[in-house]
Amino acid sequence: MNVPDDLRYSSDHEWARVTGTTVRVGITDYAQDALGDVVFVELPTVGATVDEGGPLGEVESTKSVSEVYAPVAGTVTAVNAGLTDQPERLNQDPYGEGWICELQVADGAAVDALLDAAAYRQLIAS
Repeated sequence: MNVPDDLRYSSDHEWARVTGTTVRVGITDYAQDALGDVVFVELPTVGATVDEGGPLGEVESTKSVSEVYAPVAGTVTAVNAGLTDQPERLNQDPYGEGWICELQVADGAAVDALLDAAAYRQLIAS
């Protein structure tokens, strides 16, 4: 499983790439592998305020429908509209072209509470 060292992770299998007070969010390689072929992505609304652990949207695959949760609280500032026409990007490039949205973080310290790569690797190994 690909677990980049420069990201933070939630126990719900979302990743967070932090740039200043902006956090780009997606699902991990582990999550996309467990889901199987992604066929639909429900994106959040730009301007929506989300709570840590609150729903951001849904990912539908050939196996199931899964919620995507916000790893931190914030306001949605951008969404990856390309997923509407190409949801398979979540499978092909979960840490690149498969990102889901960007959040303006309400509390920068909340990012520090997320798992680092080593802790996330331990989580998925158990």
